[in-house]
Amino acid sequence: MAKREFSAGGIVIKKEKGRLKILLIKDGYGRWTWPKGNIRKDESSEDAALRETQEETGLKKLQTIEKFDRINYFYRLRGDLIFKTVYLFLMEARGREKFEIQTSEIRDAKWFTPEEALKAVAYKGSKEILKKAIEKAKERL
Repeated sequence: MAKREFSAGGIVIKKEKGRLKILLIKDGYGRWTWPKGNIRKDESSEDAALRETQEETGLKKLQTIEKFDRINYFYRLRGDLIFKTVYLFLMEARGREKFEIQTSEIRDAKWFTPEEALKAVAYKGSKEILKKAIEKAKERL
């Protein structure tokens, strides 16, 4: 029987000089992805997504646009099979904040153009999710 794990994360967008930018972080495995982390007991998935994104990047002026997607997958941790659900939210960064990276968890954070972001993401299924997020973002901004 697999253990259950629930996480939440944010695909963060902003408009810079009229162009769409997407935030990606470089995780502990050296792969570009979006900020995410475990949902605490008394926390909604949206609150967890905001908290984790703020903790990992140092960005405080974030606004949730909408609940965007849900991913399910299995992985192994120390021999245990874990079934993980990740809730994703599309978020907008407001203002001009500098990154304050949580170096204990991530290696880097950067703003990418949509084209660069699609080339950079490495995890299975992440390109498709990012394509949907970019389409939503273009409708929004």
